[in-house]
Amino acid sequence: MPLAFAYQVCLLPLLLLLPFVGGSSHDEVDHLHQIGQSSHKISRDSIHKLLVKDDKKTSDIALHGILLWVSMGVLSPLGILTIRLSLREQGSKRRVFFYLHIVFQALSVLLATSGAILSIISFENKFDNNHQRIGLALYGVVWLQAVLGFLRPRRGNKRRSTWYFAHWVLGTVISLVGIINVYTGLEAYKKKTSKGTRLWSIIFTAQVSFMAFFYLFQDKWDYMQNQGVMSGHNDHQDQEGAGGASSNAQIVSQKALVPLQQPSRPKRNALQNLFE
Repeated sequence: MPLAFAYQVCLLPLLLLLPFVGGSSHDEVDHLHQIGQSSHKISRDSIHKLLVKDDKKTSDIALHGILLWVSMGVLSPLGILTIRLSLREQGSKRRVFFYLHIVFQALSVLLATSGAILSIISFENKFDNNHQRIGLALYGVVWLQAVLGFLRPRRGNKRRSTWYFAHWVLGTVISLVGIINVYTGLEAYKKKTSKGTRLWSIIFTAQVSFMAFFYLFQDKWDYMQNQGVMSGHNDHQDQEGAGGASSNAQIVSQKALVPLQQPSRPKRNALQNLFE
């Protein structure tokens, strides 16, 4: 009996503390569950922010590529084509082509500048690849060409030939290097986003090939037209020559058929006969 009483006395504190122990463990479980939910929410928000950031960066890269595609791949070559076509025209048509050249080149400079500002604001410009290095040099040369265009000397000035050569060289270099940098940009976009660019490369190649063909063809168009005119003119001359030769032959044959007349002797009178 005393042993049983002692046993109950020892268990009584444990029974009194049991609800508190159970409640504390339940609170800890609830606390851990809340921590898990909050951490899950934080990780989900972080992932969402990263996805939104990646989407914005991808769209900025695409916008940068479109701006430079239109600037270097379309407007700059069109400016070269229009000034080349102006050399074949006279009067008002020549002035129209000249002003189109100015408009195309000004738009090209503005779009290239917009692309450069976008790259400075949105991208990590470490200049650790060829696309960024070429682009940086290209921006400087584009503005140098624009300033040089406004410094055009008048015709008859001694510096006109030097200016023309420098303007022509810079324009050609900008157009060619700009086209090359579009290809390097497509390759950089492929590495950055893991998206295919084969279709865009094919479209750009077709566009550049067409413009190059037109540039070369417009020089030969007048030559081919003149060849047709000269050929017809030469055929006409050959026909006239053949007709003239046949008529000359007929005249000669007619002369051969006509008997040669002996020259008539002058009449002599009697007094002349007496004195001879």
